[in-house]
Amino acid sequence: MIDFRYHLVSLIAVFLAVALGIVIGTTALNAPILEDLEGEVAALAEDKRELETQTRELQAQLDTSEAFEQAVAPSLVADNLAGRSVVLVAAGEDVATETVEEVSTLVGQAGGTVTGTVRLQPEYSDPAAAAEVQSYVTGPGLPTGVTLPETDDTGQLVGSLLAQVLMRPATPGAPAPDTAALSSVLAGLRALDLLDVESSSVTPADFAVLLTAGAPAEQDAAQRTDTLVDLALALDAAGSGAVVAGDAASAGDTGPVGVIRADPENSAAVSTVDNVDAASGRISTVLALGRESQGTSGAYGTGEDAQPVPPLPAATP
Repeated sequence: MIDFRYHLVSLIAVFLAVALGIVIGTTALNAPILEDLEGEVAALAEDKRELETQTRELQAQLDTSEAFEQAVAPSLVADNLAGRSVVLVAAGEDVATETVEEVSTLVGQAGGTVTGTVRLQPEYSDPAAAAEVQSYVTGPGLPTGVTLPETDDTGQLVGSLLAQVLMRPATPGAPAPDTAALSSVLAGLRALDLLDVESSSVTPADFAVLLTAGAPAEQDAAQRTDTLVDLALALDAAGSGAVVAGDAASAGDTGPVGVIRADPENSAAVSTVDNVDAASGRISTVLALGRESQGTSGAYGTGEDAQPVPPLPAATP
């Protein structure tokens, strides 16, 4: 008879043999696997170093290009806006103060004058505030001479009101907006938290630059963007021209620049720039204002179907 001790010893021997086989097999396989892993890690580390080097080189090239563009900008835009005036409208807090200041400086270097800076607040394009805004816009306290479009669209109404007091008509002999009327409208819209005035004063201008950044992310993004587009079109119609200047994100499907470019009629009326956060984009913005004075609109920047920069004015012999 085979007793229990025999079975126990047999089982222990089997488990020891299995364990020993696993150890031997793992040891034999570990060496090539480990070598492969070490080789892959070394290759990845080398790739990472190469990418870091390329990134530094590309950034250095970008910095050099930006510095060069900033250096030549005054010469490129010189006299492009001689004797002309521009009002700056920043659409929201995402528009950097630095961008507003740099565009303002470049307008001055082009011979133009910035008549003031207005910054729109989120409530300006908020559909939830539409009823209150429309009540003010269509109320009895509007300045004399303001004629609003026959529509219930709040964006078109407030855009038209703001444009009529901010812009000097392009028609020869047409009276300029009254500064008292402009002050009254700005005060009323400020009271509704729709905008802030960032300059010491604001007076009517020949041209307007609507500065924007990004695209609305809310569920009512389309409505918010449409309100900004309505303002841009109103500014253009009330004065000598308007440019909507934003970044790459603003040229997306729901961004103001992108929405204007997607509509042939709107893109034929208002110029757009999709890289105002770069020196070349700010140059394009000022040159585009000069093109607007000639009745020509265009799409400029790095986006699809956009020209890098507007054509430079012909040199005077």
